[in-house]
Amino acid sequence: MKAELKGTGVALATPMNADYTIDYSSLGKLLDHIVRGNADYIVVQGTTGESPVFSWKEKLEILQFVLDHLRGSKPVVFGLGGNNTYDLIEKSKDLKDYKLAGILSASPYYSKPSQEGIIRHYQLLADAFPHPIILYNVPSRTASNMEADTTLELAKHANIIAMKEASGDLDQCKEIADNRPDEFMLLSGDDGLAYDIIKMGGEGVISVIGNLMPSEYTTMVNTALKGDYDTANKLNDDLKVVYDMLAEEGNPSSLKAGLEAIGICNRTVKPPLFDASIALVEKWKEYFN
Repeated sequence: MKAELKGTGVALATPMNADYTIDYSSLGKLLDHIVRGNADYIVVQGTTGESPVFSWKEKLEILQFVLDHLRGSKPVVFGLGGNNTYDLIEKSKDLKDYKLAGILSASPYYSKPSQEGIIRHYQLLADAFPHPIILYNVPSRTASNMEADTTLELAKHANIIAMKEASGDLDQCKEIADNRPDEFMLLSGDDGLAYDIIKMGGEGVISVIGNLMPSEYTTMVNTALKGDYDTANKLNDDLKVVYDMLAEEGNPSSLKAGLEAIGICNRTVKPPLFDASIALVEKWKEYFN
């Protein structure tokens, strides 16, 4: 299991038509682009996939399409998180027959539970989920931070295998890296910090940029994992302008502007998000040309 999740996981975007139906033709094109770029695994229906705006039926249809398209060529992780613990447990029952490397589950948003509440939430999920859990700490979206001690306590559970850390706090990441069980993985949830997290002992990243530039980014990650930090640092520096552009008008709007610029899909996002500007699409075209 650890080998499947090492390296570059791509938080898959969900191409949409102008009427907000799923553009499966472009989704297939995006998957082919990512596979050609040698990314290690695919994460379906995370935040970058606009998971909050799709029904459960649509999410399962997207998951099935991805599995069918990949035909076992890459491991697949599915996003299932939220602030209704028992609803997540019920939904997880529908996943038991899917071949998944894990379930990425974001810490409860909006409710702002205590650290004890976060621990209890994940323990209940881990006891019930039919696949192993990747914790996801993203305080900028959930309004609460999972402290290092919380992660380390949860890491003791046999069905919790990794943490996707997107707090931006490298000291917190280092505390997890230094004190976790041997089989528990630390993954970056921030493209720009993956180099630093790998250098402190992390196993990889769940990436946004991997949709757009899978080959270049995977090369940087793999170079760092091999311990060639000087070369990896130079490759990472070359990508910093891309990290900035991906943040320019929010995720995944900025990402989809880039994907439109390279002919993968259009830039449509579903409300409450708003489509990226034509100016950003042109900026991406200028970068790639």
